[in-house]
Amino acid sequence: MILPAIDLQNGQSVRLYQGDFTKETIISPAPVKQAKEINVAGVYALHLVDLDGAKAGSPKNLAVIKKIRAEFTGLIEVGGGIRSLDTIETYLAMGIDRLILGSVALKDPAFTKQVLAKFGPERIVIGVDGTDGKVAVDGWLKQSEVTMATLINEMQQAGAKHFIVTDVAKDGTMTGANMDQLTSLQNQFVHANIIASGGIRNLQDILALQTAGIADAVAGKALYEGSLTLKEIAEVNGC
Repeated sequence: MILPAIDLQNGQSVRLYQGDFTKETIISPAPVKQAKEINVAGVYALHLVDLDGAKAGSPKNLAVIKKIRAEFTGLIEVGGGIRSLDTIETYLAMGIDRLILGSVALKDPAFTKQVLAKFGPERIVIGVDGTDGKVAVDGWLKQSEVTMATLINEMQQAGAKHFIVTDVAKDGTMTGANMDQLTSLQNQFVHANIIASGGIRNLQDILALQTAGIADAVAGKALYEGSLTLKEIAEVNGC
């Protein structure tokens, strides 16, 4: 399954370059309309990131996410600033299908394990973002010394199944996914679903990932550059 990405900042759809908040491109001032266009193209999966929330540690684009949920048919996953039980319950009550826990999985593993046990691995997804195989936190503003493999191993033992792996150095660069890293992690954790994020350029990249055993991916900039189309995503997703 390929999930088109909408990154939210100040209520607008934007793209960052390598996660840099100062290198922002506005994609659409109307993200609800953008989400509806994804549906019209026959795609029924969506990846939303609250960039302001990731930086602040709590949701900042809740109103627009609620509107998107009301208008969009299909699976929606949300990440960015999800660090409390109240936030998780608010999103689930809103009808969000999956919640991505990133920084909190590293900073508060006990809490993350608690919510995995409470809501299950189809609701709670672990976001594993970083550079050079090490995990970044707080909207990618801080780099830890913990390896991606260490975090995945701990969370998988706690019951997690889905892991969105983002190479920050690749994100928004249109230079191709980090195939070596993704396939290495998938081979190491054969029962995990490693979801590719960052650098995907076109349909060929997606097909190469799938051939390598990476079934799911998040696509952002390639869609807005026009090198990947919603029609191609719909065909890959079998919609």
